[in-house]
Amino acid sequence: MYHYIVPQRPRKLPVSRARLATVLRAGKEVISIELASKALHTDRPRASQTLSRWQRQGWLRRVGPGLYAPVPLDLADSEQVVADPWVLVPALFGESYLGGWTAAHHWELTEQLFKDTLVFTRRRIVKTRVTAQGVTFVLKHAPAKHLLFGLKTVWRGTTKVAISDPARTVIDILAAPELGGGIDHVAECLTAYLKSKDANRELLIRYGERLANGAVFKRLGFLAETLLRDQPLIDACRTRLTQGYARLDSSLPSARLVTRWKLWVPIHWKGTVR
Repeated sequence: MYHYIVPQRPRKLPVSRARLATVLRAGKEVISIELASKALHTDRPRASQTLSRWQRQGWLRRVGPGLYAPVPLDLADSEQVVADPWVLVPALFGESYLGGWTAAHHWELTEQLFKDTLVFTRRRIVKTRVTAQGVTFVLKHAPAKHLLFGLKTVWRGTTKVAISDPARTVIDILAAPELGGGIDHVAECLTAYLKSKDANRELLIRYGERLANGAVFKRLGFLAETLLRDQPLIDACRTRLTQGYARLDSSLPSARLVTRWKLWVPIHWKGTVR
């Protein structure tokens, strides 16, 4: 007499769990109401209610207005469930890019690690500092035309994140030294860039022209002359000086005017780069 083992059919997930799995497959790192609405073929109000219910049940964690992240089992009791905060940037801030000190560290223009993450965004900024998942994002408005050049795409998991390339990073922090950690740190980043194998002086100049910020060439020329002794940069910047005066660093008291660069600098400032 033969005994046969009848294979059991795989157990079907409960409807609610199957719906959750559908949304998780579609959303990966970050789930929005719009994404859930499309994945579940329902309207926004119902999708929003569903996401809120899953949050109460512990499957999701709210990371921003209308935005949720899946909760890994090993982080179920933790407030922070997103391992890489960069994946939040496109969802939280829309058309944007990582820049300033954040990009400088990414491209190894500095070893200094900043606690906050700097984001340039097209969105109207109500708060300049936003905290999500335990990470503070410092926001700087960028007009649409400034998002058309000098950006790279990096993949973080399945999320595409834009970041300023090395040359664009240098130009951005020359335009606003406070976004690079102050002029001393900006000078260090500039020096590191010019010593790198990817250094491109023509690209720096081209980006400076597109940014259309006259202070960039005043600061770049001054640093090229006083710290770097870089004649090609000195010459390129001198021919691009605009009217008016700028300060080397608006956060520093500047009482000495360097007329050839139309730049106010601190009386005893010599910089820290050798």
